[in-house]
Amino acid sequence: MRIVATVTLIHLCLSATAAVSGGDSTETALAAAPGDIALLPCYSVGNVTPSLTTWMKNGREVVRGGGSPPLPPPAAQRLTVLHDGSLNIRGVVPGDEGAYLCSSTLPGNNTFHASVLLQVTSGPENVSTSIGPATALSNGTLVVYRGLTISFNCSGSSYPSQQLTWAFRGASSSNDSLVSASGAWLDYRIEDIQPSAQGVYSCRARNTVSHQAVNKSTQLLVYYVPDRHPECKWEPAQDPSHIQFKCSWFGAYPTPTLSWGEDQGAHWQGRVYATEVTDSLSVTLNRSLLSDGQTLRCTPQHLALAPGKEKSCWFTLKPPYPQGEPMATALEATSVTLTCTEATSIPPANTTWRKGLEQDNIVPGSKYVLSEEGPVLKLTILNVSKDDEGVYFCRSENPLAVRELEVYLTVKASSEYTGAIIGIFIAALIVGSAVIIAKTVYSSRHRICLGSGFGQMEEDRGDVLSLVESDDEQIFQDAVPRLPPITNGRQTTLVQIHRIPSSDHEDAETAETSPEQQEDTVQTEEPVDLVTF
Repeated sequence: MRIVATVTLIHLCLSATAAVSGGDSTETALAAAPGDIALLPCYSVGNVTPSLTTWMKNGREVVRGGGSPPLPPPAAQRLTVLHDGSLNIRGVVPGDEGAYLCSSTLPGNNTFHASVLLQVTSGPENVSTSIGPATALSNGTLVVYRGLTISFNCSGSSYPSQQLTWAFRGASSSNDSLVSASGAWLDYRIEDIQPSAQGVYSCRARNTVSHQAVNKSTQLLVYYVPDRHPECKWEPAQDPSHIQFKCSWFGAYPTPTLSWGEDQGAHWQGRVYATEVTDSLSVTLNRSLLSDGQTLRCTPQHLALAPGKEKSCWFTLKPPYPQGEPMATALEATSVTLTCTEATSIPPANTTWRKGLEQDNIVPGSKYVLSEEGPVLKLTILNVSKDDEGVYFCRSENPLAVRELEVYLTVKASSEYTGAIIGIFIAALIVGSAVIIAKTVYSSRHRICLGSGFGQMEEDRGDVLSLVESDDEQIFQDAVPRLPPITNGRQTTLVQIHRIPSSDHEDAETAETSPEQQEDTVQTEEPVDLVTF
C-alpha cells in the first residue's frame, strides 16, 4: 500500500490562492491505483488549522471533520478528515474516482474552498509479446530464418486506457518506432525478413492517465545460409602421395559446422576425417587412406537448412591412366612427336615424359620440345639420330597411384627406305601392266575368235553349214557354193538349209522322188540366207 500525494503521483499545476477571505479556492488533480492510500489536500497555504472541513463528492457530502486531531476511524471507515482538512482515503477502489470539493472554515469565519479530481488508474500490467514462427534459444533469444514472414504481437492491460508501441533497435537504427496504437493488443508483421531486421524488438505499454509505462524487449536473430552448395577443391602437397582437400561455404549466419568424410551412399556414415565450426575446412590425406572409386564429401550443418534441402560437395577419386601409341618410327635427321593423353584421373595427375629404363627426366631445349594441349602431353624430338632410339615413358602420378605408358621409338636410316620405295614402285608397275593387258584381251575376244575361223575356211575349198533337226542326230552335209566376192572385199557365203527326215514315212517319200525333184523341193521349202563375214 502506498500513499498518493499530489506532488508525488502526478505533476499537474496547482493553481491555488490563499487568502483569508470568502470564496478563495484551489483546484487539484491526482491519480491513485486501486489499493493505494489517496491524500486529497484542502487548505495547504498557511499554518492555520481549519475549525471545520466538509468534503463533498459529485455534489454529495461524504465526510466532515477538523479542528482537534481526529479520533482513529473505525476499521470499516476508509475516508477520514485530517486536522489540516485533508481527506485521507484508505484502500482506493475504482468507485472512489470522481470530483471532490472541500470547504474549510478558518478562524475569523473565513472560508476556504478546494476542488480535487481523483482518478483511479491501474497498469500497465500483464504485458506480453509473441514473435513467430521462431525458435527460442536457451538464453531466451529468438531465431528466425531469412525469407520467412514473421508476426509480432504485443498485449497488456491498463486502466482506464493504454497505448502500445513496437520499437526496433538494430545495427543501423536506434530505437525506431515501428507502429503504435491504443488498445489491448498490437500486431505487426515483416514479410520476407532479411538479416538487416536482426536486432532488439521492444513492446512499450503506457497508461494514458498515469503515464506509467512498461517495456518488454526480445532479441531476434535472423539465420540464413547461401543458396549455393559448398565449394570443394584440392591442392597438391609437397609429397605427391599426399593431397589437401579444402571445403568452403561463405555467407552463412551463424558460422556453419563443416565435415569432411567418406561417402557411403545417400546417408553417408563412413569415416569422418575432420569436423569444425568454420566456413572453410581443410584436411590432408595420404595414399594409404585413398582408393579407386572412393567418394569424399564435404557437408555443412546449419539450423537454417531445412530437412531435405541439405547441401554438399564431393568428388570421386580415380587413378591416372595414360593412353597413346606404344610404337613409333622415325627417319634419321627428321623430327618425331610422341603423344600421351591422360584425362581420367581425379585429382588431376602430374604427367611427364621420361627416357630410358632408368626414366631420366627430359628437359626441354634444343633437342626436346614439350607441349601440352588440354589432357594431351606431346614430346617432340628434333633432328632424330640413332642415339634417340629406345624406350620412352609417359609417367602420370596422382595421390592414388602412379601409371606409365611405355613407347618404343625405332630410328631408321634413309637408305633403308629408298629400296623399299623402289620395290613398291616396281610391284605397282607390274600389277598395273597385267591389269591393262588382261582388260585389252577381254575386250577383243570376239575379233580374235572370228579371225581364227577365217583362216580355217581359206584352207578348205568350200564351207559347210550343218544344221541338225532330228532326234537321230543325223548330219546332212552339202557343199556350199561360194558366191563371187562383193565390192567391199568380204566373202559372201550361200547357206542352204536342208530338212532331215525324222520318220520312215518321210524316208520312203524321199526315196520315191528323183534327185532333181528333191533339189527342187528343198529350194522351194526353205529360203536362202546370205551370211556375210
